[in-house]
Amino acid sequence: MDMNEITRIDTVQQYCDLFGIEALHPLISVVNCDEMPPIRHSKRLYNVYAVLLKDTDCGSMKYGRSLYDYEKGTVLFAAPGQVMGADDDGNLHQPAGWALVFHPELLRGTPLARLMKDYTYFSYNANEALHLSEHERNIFTDSISRLREELAHPIDKHSRSLIIDNVKLLLDQCIRFYDRQFITRENVNSDLLARFEALLDDYYNSCQPATAGIPTVQWCADKLCLSANYFSDLVKKETGLSAIKHIQQRTLEIAKERIVTTGKSLSQISDEMGFQYPQHFTRWFKKMEGCTPNEYRNSIGQAAN
Repeated sequence: MDMNEITRIDTVQQYCDLFGIEALHPLISVVNCDEMPPIRHSKRLYNVYAVLLKDTDCGSMKYGRSLYDYEKGTVLFAAPGQVMGADDDGNLHQPAGWALVFHPELLRGTPLARLMKDYTYFSYNANEALHLSEHERNIFTDSISRLREELAHPIDKHSRSLIIDNVKLLLDQCIRFYDRQFITRENVNSDLLARFEALLDDYYNSCQPATAGIPTVQWCADKLCLSANYFSDLVKKETGLSAIKHIQQRTLEIAKERIVTTGKSLSQISDEMGFQYPQHFTRWFKKMEGCTPNEYRNSIGQAAN
């Protein structure tokens, strides 16, 4: 077998078999990694959801397309379709921490199925991992231990709803922990917002808008080496505006500045800003500002006289 081959994990049973542990439920498993036998590293394609608390320094690991140096107390989240893990170095490694793995089928027909899109951290990059404080780690391990106890309980009519409730509680707590992390990294966030503003200014000072149009959230996130979800959440937390709204507001400010300070025709400005037709620019401007570009130019001209 190729040492760098990717292992597919399509079911909870496959995950448990991979680590030589018993699956207590066909659709969900909680694993105390300290109880696992030593294993070799591998890259894994997850077709299940996974919440992984790493309590060991694993060195460099691959998460999607990014390399990441694990620290103790790091939580990573994998959604179906993501690849995570490290190349096999030929050595055995003792895992430490906790793993929650559940199949999308577990959520079928439950309110949580509709809420999964709100847990945006499942699409974050590895360098946006959750770093728990000691207090948060205790809350996390208490929650996951209670979930494990519920899974060990003989299945009855209450089992599914209690399992789902416990999963939701853990995912909600992780949102709270991320909110704290956004706040405690305020200096980093401020620097990132400054780079975001500079990125937009540089973009509009180039010839790119004429061919590429208004930049997308994904384009900005890629340029800042972030996932679109993490970038959007950070901008929202810091400014109260969504990333797309922020881009539109900055685009509007630049458009207004050019309408007022240059003698260019509105058609020229429309082209420079990346609108396919001047009427598209006029409609967009009116929706954003409440008046047409022409009305705006005239109103500023009258105010100056």
